[in-house]
Amino acid sequence: MDLKLTGKTALIAASTGGLGLAVATALAAEGANVVITGRRADRARDIAGTLPHAVGIAADLGTEAGIDAAFNGAVNAFGPIDILVLNGPGPKPGAAAALSSDDIGSAFDLLVKPQHALVSRALPGMRSRRWGRILALGSSGVVAPLPNLAVSNIGRAALAGYLKTLAAEVALDEVTVNMLLPGRIQTDRVGELDLAAAKRRGTTIDAIQQESRSSIPARRYGDPAEFGAAAAFLCSGPASYITGVALRCDGGLIRSL
Repeated sequence: MDLKLTGKTALIAASTGGLGLAVATALAAEGANVVITGRRADRARDIAGTLPHAVGIAADLGTEAGIDAAFNGAVNAFGPIDILVLNGPGPKPGAAAALSSDDIGSAFDLLVKPQHALVSRALPGMRSRRWGRILALGSSGVVAPLPNLAVSNIGRAALAGYLKTLAAEVALDEVTVNMLLPGRIQTDRVGELDLAAAKRRGTTIDAIQQESRSSIPARRYGDPAEFGAAAAFLCSGPASYITGVALRCDGGLIRSL
């Protein structure tokens, strides 16, 4: 299938590792111009150098200056942004009963405000050109809140509500807005969470990972490339009639419809 991504410009937030990098790699393989962003300039540039049509931009997307640097750098390199992939660092683990008001604020500071700022910059051009893809990399916690990840559950659910509302507002302009929800994908972030769970429960990381695998119908963690492939399709031309969706890429982990 031709995903019709050749020459499209994709800005991928937090794409120097993990799922962001997986998505950037998949889009680049389909012919898109890819903008790699991260806090470390050397890492962003090194990754961009391994892809066919890519640039690396140093940007702290938790700040207005960083958001401007990423957006302006992308436009200067390749022209208007056609595809915006929203992504960011996961908040610290913690129980809901132990949340402070600062923790609640951090959920929005990390998982809603930067994403809204990027959308606000990219969306007008997408609407005027009548083609655009906005894809947020979320979490299965959007549909089934995860234990001991209260801040993440709050922020990602809020982002999902914003994007679902936005999807209906821009559908007539041929702009799609979706979320892709990973389950247990083999990334450094998941490894960190498994290690934290092992320490909290007084067991080994191997035991935690075996327990996790047993809860997944596919009986394994996902490969980042599998997640990247799903993201590339949602960003593609043929996916033009898919919008307002939160698609799970989780090996069957979430049992609800």
